Amino acid sequence: MRQCVFLDRDGVINVKPTPGEYIRTWEEFQLIPEVVDWIRLFNALGLLVIVVTNQRGVARGIMKQSDLDRIHERMRAELARAGARIDDVFSCVHEEGACDCRKPKPGMVLEAAKRWDIDVGQSLMIGDSALDRKLAEICGMRFVAVDKGKVLEVIA
Repeated sequence: MRQCVFLDRDGVINVKPTPGEYIRTWEEFQLIPEVVDWIRLFNALGLLVIVVTNQRGVARGIMKQSDLDRIHERMRAELARAGARIDDVFSCVHEEGACDCRKPKPGMVLEAAKRWDIDVGQSLMIGDSALDRKLAEICGMRFVAVDKGKVLEVIA
């Protein structure tokens, strides 16, 4: 089984939009520079790097699934150009209460674990919200709280 670093997207990889707003296009996506080095380090250590992100803007009709897919393709390509590999991206595009994958529910992590043979208990979640922290707790993962590219707290 493999170890993984799970990353939230908005607020961890890119600058978080204003509350109630969504990143709808690549032009609105602002990469947080520090994350490039973090991902390169995780790659060098042989860890999987997987993004798990709530993106209900799709369910609300604010953006299409194809728009979200394009953003994630560009994100992965931009990081790859800098030598930082994202192995996979899992998105919950559902409204609250409509699924088992919307964080803090563990659906995206469990799906990734199955697809990539991940030892979830030996993995790490990096996030910027209480939902990310709760997901880590539910899954038995360590948690690192971050803000604007800075580590705030590590919970083992």
